[in-house]
Amino acid sequence: MTEYICSLCPRSCHAVRTETSGQGFCRMGTLPKVARIAPHFWEEPCISGTKGSGTIFFSGCTLACVFCQNYVISQEHHGTVMTVSELIQAMQTLVQQGVHNINLVSPTPYLESILECFSVYRPPVPVVYNTGGYEKTDSLRRLDGLVDIYLPDLKYIRSDVSEKYSRAKDYAAYALPAIHEMVRQTGKPVFDENGLLQKGTVVRHLILPQNTKNSIAVLETLQSELGDDILVSLMGQYLPMGKAADYPEINRRITKREYEKVLAVYENLGLDGYIQELSSADSAYVPDFGERITAAKEKVTIADESP
Repeated sequence: MTEYICSLCPRSCHAVRTETSGQGFCRMGTLPKVARIAPHFWEEPCISGTKGSGTIFFSGCTLACVFCQNYVISQEHHGTVMTVSELIQAMQTLVQQGVHNINLVSPTPYLESILECFSVYRPPVPVVYNTGGYEKTDSLRRLDGLVDIYLPDLKYIRSDVSEKYSRAKDYAAYALPAIHEMVRQTGKPVFDENGLLQKGTVVRHLILPQNTKNSIAVLETLQSELGDDILVSLMGQYLPMGKAADYPEINRRITKREYEKVLAVYENLGLDGYIQELSSADSAYVPDFGERITAAKEKVTIADESP
C-alpha cells in the first residue's frame, strides 16, 4: 500500500498516509511502527498467565491522553517501522517463546496492515486487540472472526473530561457502541481449564485524580448496558506521566479515599472482573520503551521481560 486516505478511527481525518508517514491525527504511516515486542506479565491474570502475554506495542494513537504512561510512543512516536512480513515473524517468535496470546497494543492506525498479516498468518493462540476504546464500529467489524479477546478502555462518560484530557469530546459516543460491537463478536468470557481467557471482552477503567464522578458514571453505564457480558478491570495504577504536570488537578496519584469511593461502587454494582490495588501505581510496571527493538528483513530482536 503506497498511499491511503484514512478514516479508520473517529477522527475521520481523511488524511493522506504513505507507508512511512502520515498527515492525520496519529501522524503514522500505514506500515506498523513498533516500539516494543515482549512477553508481558503485568496484564490481567487471565491474559498474562504464567508465561506472559505476547505484546506488540505500536507507536501512535487515536487519542492524545495528556497522562498517558506510554506517552513516548503514543505521542512522541518512538519505534521502528516494520513490514507486514516482519510483523508476522515477530508474532511467530513470540508464539515460539510460549506466550499465552498475541496482544496488539494500540493497533488501530495499522488496521490495514494487520488485516493483511492475518490473511497470511493466524496465530495458534488467542489474538488480543488492546485499545483505548475510541473506535469506529465499521472498522471493528472488519476484525470479526479474527480477534478472540478485546481489551478496550472505557476512560470517560463525561464529555467535558474526555475533551480536556484526550481531545475527544465525542469519546463516549464512539466507545460505548464500539464495546457493544466487541461483545457481539466475542460473546461472554470463555476460559480454559487453567483460568486463561480464550474469548471475551475485558473493559478497563483507570481512576483519575479528582474525577471519581466520571469513574462512577463509567461503572454504572457498564453495568446497565453490558452486565455480565463483560469483565471489568478497575485500575488504580494512575501515575502523573506525559503532560500531566500541565494539569494540576491530575498531577498526583489517586488518594486512598478516591480509590475506595470508586471501589465501593464497583462492588455494590456486582461487577465481575479484576481490581487493581493502589500499590500497582509504580513506575516499575511501566514498559521500558528505551529498550528498542531491531527490525530487519531477516531478524526481529525481541525485548526480554520477566516478572
